[in-house]
Amino acid sequence: LSSRTSAAEKEMGGAEQREKQYRAHQGFGDHHGGVTGAHTYFYADEAKCDQHMETFLRCIDASSGSSEDGFSAIKLTALARPQFLVRFSEVLVKWRRFFHQMATEQGQAGWAVLDTKLELEKLQEALANLGIASMAESQQWFTGESLGTSGTVDLLDWNSLFDSRTKLPRPLLIPNRKTGQLEPLLSRFSEEEELQMKRVLQRMDVLAKRAMEKGVRLMVDAEQSYFQPAISRLTVETQRRFNGSQPVIYNTYQCYLKEAYNNVTGDVELSRREGWHFGTKLVRGAYMEQERERAAQMGYEDPINPTYEKTNEMYHRCLDYVLEEIKHSRKASVMVASHNEDTVKFTLRRMMELGIHPSEKKVCFGQLLGMCDQITFPLGQAGFPVYKYVPYGPVNEVLPYLSRRAQENRGFMQRANRERDLLWKEVKRRLLTGNLFS
Repeated sequence: LSSRTSAAEKEMGGAEQREKQYRAHQGFGDHHGGVTGAHTYFYADEAKCDQHMETFLRCIDASSGSSEDGFSAIKLTALARPQFLVRFSEVLVKWRRFFHQMATEQGQAGWAVLDTKLELEKLQEALANLGIASMAESQQWFTGESLGTSGTVDLLDWNSLFDSRTKLPRPLLIPNRKTGQLEPLLSRFSEEEELQMKRVLQRMDVLAKRAMEKGVRLMVDAEQSYFQPAISRLTVETQRRFNGSQPVIYNTYQCYLKEAYNNVTGDVELSRREGWHFGTKLVRGAYMEQERERAAQMGYEDPINPTYEKTNEMYHRCLDYVLEEIKHSRKASVMVASHNEDTVKFTLRRMMELGIHPSEKKVCFGQLLGMCDQITFPLGQAGFPVYKYVPYGPVNEVLPYLSRRAQENRGFMQRANRERDLLWKEVKRRLLTGNLFS
């Protein structure tokens, strides 16, 4: 719990100023609870993070030595102090919310993210009226290669503005929706927190360089929603550096989140504008029970889609968008990480319709080792790149992970029955044709 509380909060008790979702909560200090299908790391100190990095480096080496075009998965909560990830996530969400607040005032409430474009003159007037920046100051903000040249500002422009403004000595102010008062968007990190930020970026850099050297793709796993904006932002920064000629770094998108489609489309558009390869792993998500319970207890909006059907729709919508991008640019790649037969069939059908051949290796599939072999093996035999996700580590650490997987897959016995029926059907077919051992 203390590792998710900032030095300033400890000294001055500033936790009440934080957004509810990004406050540390005693009841969820042990973030194992309600988590299925994911390994959880706890922060001890920076030395422990370095040890985790060394473990990930060995994993990259193992992937390189065991298969061509291998993947290795990492988690940023193993490499960073959670408090930094939580605070950075809160800042990113507030800045994005401010953009949508301005869009609402310009009559664009509820528009799709990439369709939402603020008229520059109206935006500058609003910033002046709020007391955030004078017209002269904001005109300086919107100078550069792309900012303001079209007369409009979209969310990607807005995010790049955030990058440039936070480097200036004067704090960037935004209005608090509840109080109506202007507040600094980013309170100062302590010297130690600044060092922690540099260290996590250095660790990611070391891992990315080893992955590129060894010919391994690096998948950054998704985590809880109060960490995820920071994790995604740091991953995109690494993609910008290492995905110039091929997708080395893969970001993970959890399709049970209401924001999943906006997140995918925004990052794909950024990769288009900047010319790097978009790499993604699509999952449904592993933290649903914990996320819902935490939202209910702390009184903020549940970030999860209301039903499994809605999550399926979101998964297929995100997947289809990436497949279309592969068709049009060939500068995108996706791992369909799913045990759902309907999702696999959907992917195969859309690949055929869009003319994406398995040999291009732009689309691959992933299932857990020991699960859904009736999906994995036919895909491999048909020439599709398909991977088995292998948990590793000391037995006492891996068993809780596996038990959570069993809990997550309550329909496991139904699938086992289906596998048995398929095998019996094949045995009968071979007996009838006289080719039992062919």
